[in-house]
Amino acid sequence: MEAILTELQNLYIGKVKQNEPLLNHTTIKIGGPADLFIEPSSVENLKQVMSVIEKHRLNWRAIGRGSNLLVSDKGIEGVVIKLGSGLDHLEVSDTEITVGGGHSLVSLATLISKKGLTGLEFASGIPGSVGGAVYMNAGAHGSDISKILTRAHILFDDGTMEWLSNDEMEFSYRTSVLQKKRPGIVVEAVFHLALGDRAAIVSKMQHNKDYRKETQPWNFPCAGSIFRNPLPNYAGKLIEAADLKGYSIGGAKISEMHGNFIVNAGNATAVDVLALIQHVKDTIYSLYEVKMETEVEIIGRK
Repeated sequence: MEAILTELQNLYIGKVKQNEPLLNHTTIKIGGPADLFIEPSSVENLKQVMSVIEKHRLNWRAIGRGSNLLVSDKGIEGVVIKLGSGLDHLEVSDTEITVGGGHSLVSLATLISKKGLTGLEFASGIPGSVGGAVYMNAGAHGSDISKILTRAHILFDDGTMEWLSNDEMEFSYRTSVLQKKRPGIVVEAVFHLALGDRAAIVSKMQHNKDYRKETQPWNFPCAGSIFRNPLPNYAGKLIEAADLKGYSIGGAKISEMHGNFIVNAGNATAVDVLALIQHVKDTIYSLYEVKMETEVEIIGRK
């Protein structure tokens, strides 16, 4: 790995670190080290990174702002690629926007609202990146990414890049084709929005933000919603009905504000969170015969 580290550093492709703790890069503040951690400074440099990864046949994983993610305490084998400031470009052309995968989704929603474009209000409180949002079809308040995405530019692990249409992304509830069939990195996305009343858009966004502050524990490190809603039921309501709010294992605790959030209440480990997730699954199935599936992505060494 030392030789590969030197090879990458000599390419001057951005930040390259060895054994970087991923708790510094996840919103729940949990995660062991990545063998190699790379934050490319441009799309071209990202391509170079993928070329090195392919040459050495390394395992790799892309992350954005680290939400919706639980990383093992033992870290991640291989390379972690973080899409950040080098891939956060934004172009606006009438009602169409092209945005880099590393762009903050919250920041994007705010910028677009000021231009009087409607369609992204639902994203005003989702603390992730554009790439991550497209990858998992993020959504809230009755809308999601699939409603506005025209196409996405994807870099696949063999180094090829391809534009996938909305249909080709195979979106469904919190899912896209990238999660199973065709692993890849969302380099940029094109969204089609609509002209709207600027004051009404800003007001709706503020309402969404206020609602999140009132109902979700963003004052604690957390990964966002832990479970998918087992429709027609809702995960948070089932957990609350089971009297599990406030239940804790180690430093991990089910939020007292919202049952579908697990917070890092103090030095929590991934083992704590996983044990708490399993306890919720067992309890809900025992009481209601409903199988709970995680929405948060669980990655890293076993």
